[in-house]
Amino acid sequence: CDLMWSDPEDIDGWGLSPRGAGYLFGGDVVAQFNSTNAVELIARAHQLVMEGYKHMFNDTLVTVWSAPNYCYRCGNVAAILELDEHLTKNFKIFEAAPQEARGVPAKKPAPDYFL
Repeated sequence: CDLMWSDPEDIDGWGLSPRGAGYLFGGDVVAQFNSTNAVELIARAHQLVMEGYKHMFNDTLVTVWSAPNYCYRCGNVAAILELDEHLTKNFKIFEAAPQEARGVPAKKPAPDYFL
């Protein structure tokens, strides 16, 4: 679980996160996890990446961020990771919809099953 909610960093082992929650982990932690679990890649989210995605530790970990212009102020692009039947990676990059194209969602009454 610590690996799930923590952030990769160019360090050895584990460190304290400057965000005040979770930890930082290095490439050695990723290598050990991948070896123990017989996987080649950890694909994760939960961390803003301005370019939409970021590879680390010799492509053994990738962070994919799918919220463009996060919180309507970060100016980041977003990405979706697509894997084919041979596990070839393809990233779809996209930007936020322009402000004038977003509109305001119509307020609909809650469905009966929520009442």
